[in-house]
Amino acid sequence: MNLLFKLKSIHSKTLLPAAFFTLCYCILVQSGFAQIPSLHPDTSEKNSSQAGYPPDSLGRRDPRGTVEGFIAAVAKGDYSKASLYLRIDKELKKDQDSVKLARNLQLLLDQQGSILPYSMISDKPEGTQNDNLGPNLERVGTATVNKEPFDLILESVESENGPVWLFSSQTIERIPPKIEDAGEKALVNKVAPEILEENQWGGVPISHWLAFVTILILAYLGATGLTYVVLLLIPLIWRKARSESAEGIIKAFVLPVRLYLTIWLLIFGSQAAGISIIVRQRFNSLTLIAFVIAVFLLLWQLVDFITRLIEKRLARHRNQAGISALLFLRRAAKIALVGIALIIVLDTFGFDVTTGIAALGIGGIALALGAQKTMENFVGSVTLIADQPIRVGDFCKVGDIVGTVEQIGMRSTQIRTLDRTIVTIPNGEFSSLKIENFSPRERFWFHPVFRIRLDSTPDQIRFLLAELRTVLYAHPKVNPDPARIRFIEISTDCLKLEVFAYVDAIDFDRFLEIQEDIYLRMMDVIEKSGTSLAMPSQTVYLSRDKGISEEKASEAAEQVRKWKEAGEMPIPYFSPERIGELKNSIPYPPEGSVAAKNAKQAGKS
Repeated sequence: MNLLFKLKSIHSKTLLPAAFFTLCYCILVQSGFAQIPSLHPDTSEKNSSQAGYPPDSLGRRDPRGTVEGFIAAVAKGDYSKASLYLRIDKELKKDQDSVKLARNLQLLLDQQGSILPYSMISDKPEGTQNDNLGPNLERVGTATVNKEPFDLILESVESENGPVWLFSSQTIERIPPKIEDAGEKALVNKVAPEILEENQWGGVPISHWLAFVTILILAYLGATGLTYVVLLLIPLIWRKARSESAEGIIKAFVLPVRLYLTIWLLIFGSQAAGISIIVRQRFNSLTLIAFVIAVFLLLWQLVDFITRLIEKRLARHRNQAGISALLFLRRAAKIALVGIALIIVLDTFGFDVTTGIAALGIGGIALALGAQKTMENFVGSVTLIADQPIRVGDFCKVGDIVGTVEQIGMRSTQIRTLDRTIVTIPNGEFSSLKIENFSPRERFWFHPVFRIRLDSTPDQIRFLLAELRTVLYAHPKVNPDPARIRFIEISTDCLKLEVFAYVDAIDFDRFLEIQEDIYLRMMDVIEKSGTSLAMPSQTVYLSRDKGISEEKASEAAEQVRKWKEAGEMPIPYFSPERIGELKNSIPYPPEGSVAAKNAKQAGKS
């Protein structure tokens, strides 16, 4: 019921203004058009000059000019002139009067016929080439004789001054020789007062004009009633109609469907009431425009509904960058819809939009060149939103700037640095920089290198390696995969022990807290080992030089002599046999280690 209440309120607010606007619009348009014989007065002259033929005085160089000329002639009651738009065979011309045929064609169109809107009829001398009717034929409407419909076809024929378009002889043959004037039987003539029948406007009784406007209002009211009934039935048939998404979709379809129903009821009602083809043809372009408006209004409301639905989801995820891009795209889509609809409407009224589109294209290129940086920033914004390397609130490093992302706009991104200043970076430049985002880290790298005194004994280093590893394995916040410490270097002033581990922490402050605890525990281990951390200094030892050991020197010389006599001197390289003897001769893991013990036990088992 909430859905129905909202839609009902929309109906009540838009019904009377829309009907009044439609009535005034139609009257104003018709009052202007009634005095104009054609919406395209210069079309035939332009096309004929392009084709190399002199202008036709009756405007028959193209199909649209022929139809417009025929309607204008019958509107003035000049059936002699109207007959010039018909192609009548010589044999048929002997039997029937061409003026009477023109009159009968009008009566046929008044009773059971229709003509396409002028904008849908070709205004080119060659006609429509892809309608599967042949190069010299053009379909312009339909009519019905004895409940059998047929197409109204124009045919291009040669005249003394060049080719002209006429109602084809096949179409003329379908016109009955005698058609009863159904004017008195028409509903509009039965209901209208005599004064409105006697006075004419544009070659048609005033009653027809007023009846058309009345039918338009009634059609709108009828369409409103039908949509209201459907809205009452939808929740009873479709239970999900009360959901937010379904309600938005239904709301988007309400007004466009109402306009479409209005157009359909107007066309059906005007034909049923017997309104003259002259009146209906005057308003044909308006019905086409109303249909275009209904389609684009539907697209407009769907774009608005879908983007607002996405906007709510982005707001729940606090994706401000996505919201900014969505708002921009929504505006761009709406502007594009308005532009396309305007072009179609102008083309329907007969304006040449080709030149305008070309001018817009050139202007668009010039604008793109002038706004190159702006477009670069927009493309950068789209890249940031699509890839999402950062989000609002992330702590990151962009180039040499470190700080927290505060805003991602369509032109630039703002970062609050550690000094609490705001740095604004254009998105075009931002997307090309190296971005390091610290916020997604689930672990922090703990990677200190301890510098132990150079005079520490090997057993002290072994003690440190074992106990420091114990700290890493025992700490609940250190991830065990990997968690290692290795003796990596003997430098000129210290012995280096490298720690490689990851600390489980949700943020940097928590990591600093855990790191502090680990450092203190490792310092206790170093103190317990009896050694200490090396200072960045040099130690000078004053001692008495004991000289070279003559005993060990003579032993080394003897060993070298034996290698030479046996031809086994391992310089510059060892022999393959000796390498094979030495391979795996050093026990590893070292004797006395846990690893060696486990290896022996595994070998026994």
